[in-house]
Amino acid sequence: MKKNNKLVLEKNCSIALVYRLETVQAVSLAKKVSDYLKEHGFEVYTAPEQKLIPGTKAAKTKKQMDEIKLAIVLGGDGTYLRAVRVLEGRNIPLLGFNMGSLGFLTAHSAESVFDILEKTLEGKMVLLPRSMLVAKILRKGKVRGEYHALNDFVIERGSMSQLINTAIYSEKFLVSEVKADGFIVASPSGSTAYNLAAGGPILHPESAVLVVTPVAPHSLTSRPLIFPDDRELSFKLDGKTQKAHFIVDGQKTTEITADDEVVMSRSCYDHWMVREPNHNYFHLLREKLKFGDRS
Repeated sequence: MKKNNKLVLEKNCSIALVYRLETVQAVSLAKKVSDYLKEHGFEVYTAPEQKLIPGTKAAKTKKQMDEIKLAIVLGGDGTYLRAVRVLEGRNIPLLGFNMGSLGFLTAHSAESVFDILEKTLEGKMVLLPRSMLVAKILRKGKVRGEYHALNDFVIERGSMSQLINTAIYSEKFLVSEVKADGFIVASPSGSTAYNLAAGGPILHPESAVLVVTPVAPHSLTSRPLIFPDDRELSFKLDGKTQKAHFIVDGQKTTEITADDEVVMSRSCYDHWMVREPNHNYFHLLREKLKFGDRS
């Protein structure tokens, strides 16, 4: 439950665990977290697509997933993004603990898990909204796929040797025709992921924008572009024989051809992150990315 942007959990409500797969440390910590939550009167589930944590219930049905009030992530940012996919647009806050190498989305350390859980159960944590993206793939005017992403969508040539020629439109107006290895369309949350590695800008997480960044473009004038997130962007491959991979939050999802049009904008869903009240985004940039470090 959200109350003045604070997370307030009712006793006996359902909490789901998402852990880093095939990691002994994550499984062990998930079992300890489960025991802690059950001792405090909560119903604990293991989220789908994972082996069952001993002592928890498997969240198998739509009804069970709909009743979950909080999901706890134990892993890295990849695990966090998998949790977002598992929730399938449900308005469930995520509390992430980092057991990976970077942990930009999973901002809390694994060592602080029980201290943070105590604050969470006492209603001392806040909820921060993050915008998400939606993409529809159209073929002959019909939607053949709809996808939601927290970080980014990527259109890339994959294993093909040739660059892909792509036309970019904003509200049906031609923006540019670009030859490149691919394109990244990132939300503010995703701006510090693949977008940053490809030379794109860092966006403040509360910005109502998205950024389109070409990957290895065949032109010095092809640069990242920032758009208002209430505009529709569309991408079309130029060339009947061209194909490209369509990737959602790091997961290859489908293949697109010149017969497809990919239309993207802000999703109708927002994502909710659980953070401490004194959370400082700029401290996170300095800590995780060494932002502004001159050494």
